[in-house]
Amino acid sequence: MPAQSSLLAFELPSELEAAEPPEIRGLRRDQVRLLVYERQSSKVTHTHFNQLPNFLRAGDVVVLNNSRTLPASLRGSCDDRPIEIRLLHARNSFWQCAIFPSEAIRPGAEILFREELCARVLHYCPLKGIWTLRVTGERTKLYEALYRLGRPIQYEHLKSPWNLDSFQTIYATHPGSAEMPSAGRAFSWELLFRLKRQGVQIVYVTLHCGLSFIDDRAVGPWEEEYHVSPEAARAINGAKARGGRIVAVGTTVVRTLESVADATGRIKSEHSWTKLQIQPGYRLKIVDGLLTGFHEPRSSHLELLTAFVGNESLRAIYEEALRMRYHWHEFGDTNLIL
Repeated sequence: MPAQSSLLAFELPSELEAAEPPEIRGLRRDQVRLLVYERQSSKVTHTHFNQLPNFLRAGDVVVLNNSRTLPASLRGSCDDRPIEIRLLHARNSFWQCAIFPSEAIRPGAEILFREELCARVLHYCPLKGIWTLRVTGERTKLYEALYRLGRPIQYEHLKSPWNLDSFQTIYATHPGSAEMPSAGRAFSWELLFRLKRQGVQIVYVTLHCGLSFIDDRAVGPWEEEYHVSPEAARAINGAKARGGRIVAVGTTVVRTLESVADATGRIKSEHSWTKLQIQPGYRLKIVDGLLTGFHEPRSSHLELLTAFVGNESLRAIYEEALRMRYHWHEFGDTNLIL
């Protein structure tokens, strides 16, 4: 979603926008580059993601988002005009989505897909740019149709269509994300096992990611569904009490944990929806470190990062990433802030 400030209004060269998965470039997932920034000393280290264990210690907790990416882009037609539906949330037969192009869409209109799947437009929220549809059919059949007809959402920096598996983390188990929780894409099972052997605890939460872009007029934040299990809450609270660091993998995990944290720095088990927006000046209650990708200029993700580092430090990190030719977006490189 668009940020409300000009925070980090830098120019991102097109050649630094990763257009293909690292595997296509001859790399393993965990061989992408990693920029480590240590807040206490302002030290910057350039390394690779498979060296992550060198920066964590026994007693730390790495928290991963195990949401699985849906094939959330559907091609259809309305009044014989081709359109694209980008699914945001599906609640039974009611779908919230973005529609491209949307200028001629009106409540009451019928949208046709292939194989006799159709939907009726119920409502439009101009502030958020979100349409609500009612899709005909049983819930299980709707999801079957989605997997038959849909494809992963892709943006302009991706020059070729990639299959759905390219947009999954290796540990994704709970379908529901419109876009991949991409900060964890670089993990391999080998790397996770190395961390466990080192005494680092791996914990999973779920937050189903919405759309990072709807249109220039849309105003966030948008609600996203999350689930923190009792086991995850116990593990995180126990580690925090013993002095372990809580390292969130992705801004989605930060939002999830901060949504269920109280003022004392403890979290609770909960299944709910959050529209928490973390901005400059926000005081983190539970998260000590963040592993994330590199984010676009002026994005709200950059505002979230200011909860970990000040504006000047964040600017220095991104200037260094640009200078060292790191790659951006879901198939790009990674940034660890400790």
